[in-house]
Amino acid sequence: MTAELSERRHLINLSYRLLGSLADAEDVVQETYARWYGLTREQRQVIASPGAWLTTVASRICLDLLGSARVRRERYVGEWIPEPVPEQTDDPADRVTLDESVSMAFLVVLESMTPAERVAFILHDVFCHSFAEVADIVGRSPAACRQLASSARRRVLAVPTVSTAQRADVVRAFKQAWEAKDIEALVGLLDPGVTVIADGGGLANAVLRPVEGVDQVLRYAVELAGKLTDLTILEQTVNGQPGLVMRQDGVTVTVMAFDVADGRITNIWAVRNPEKLRSWTVEPRN
Repeated sequence: MTAELSERRHLINLSYRLLGSLADAEDVVQETYARWYGLTREQRQVIASPGAWLTTVASRICLDLLGSARVRRERYVGEWIPEPVPEQTDDPADRVTLDESVSMAFLVVLESMTPAERVAFILHDVFCHSFAEVADIVGRSPAACRQLASSARRRVLAVPTVSTAQRADVVRAFKQAWEAKDIEALVGLLDPGVTVIADGGGLANAVLRPVEGVDQVLRYAVELAGKLTDLTILEQTVNGQPGLVMRQDGVTVTVMAFDVADGRITNIWAVRNPEKLRSWTVEPRN
C-alpha cells in the first residue's frame, strides 16, 4: 500500500468515526486533498508532517460538519441512524477498519455527544493524539479537551460489552425465531425494554419513531414477518458485529444492527435509506 493510499485510508477511518457517514467521510477526504493540492509546492515543502496536516484539516472539516449536522437532521424524515458499513469494500483506500469503535452501539453513543466531545474523544482515545494536538484542532485548551474526552469516555464505558460469539448466537436465534414467527422464542430473546429504530430517510418505508417495549416490538416484528416472503435474510457482519441483511432480487434493502445485554436484544437499528446502503450493493467477500 502506497503512503498516500495508507494516509487516505486513515482519513476515511477517522472521518467515518467522527461523522457516522461513509458518504460524508469520503467527501471530507476529497476536500482535504483538494486543499492539500491547492497549496503551492513551496507551501507543501515547509509542512514538516503532511500526514499530521491532513489529519488536522480533515478533523476541522468534520468538526464544522458536526456543528451543522444537528440542524440538517432536524429536517430529516424520521429517525437518523449512522450509515452501516460492510465487512469489506472493493477499494482498499475506502475500507473502514472494523473494531469496537465503529459498532453501531458505539456510533449511536457518539451521536449523543457535542461536536467538541466527539472530536476530542475520537482523536485522543481512538487515534491516540495528544491533548495538545487535539487542542490545536478543536480550538480549546489541552485541559478543556481532556475534560471533553473524559465526559465522552464515561458515556462510552456505560455501554455493556458482549463477546462477538455471544452476539452472533443471539442474532442467529432471533433470525430463526423471526422467520418461523415463533412468538415464545422471540419473547425469550427480547429485553423487556427493547427498542427498534428504523431509518428510511423518506426514501423507503420505515416507522418514523422508535418502537419501544417488548409487546410493541413483537407486534411490529410479527407484522413485518408476514411481508418477508420475497426477501432473503442473511447473517452478515455489520460494523464489525453480527447483524442481518435483507435482500430483494439481489439488492440490499435493509441492514440491521443489534445491541445485546445479558443474552437478550436491547436495541435493533434497521437502516432502509437506500442512500446509506450503497456500499452493500456488492457481496462482501469472506
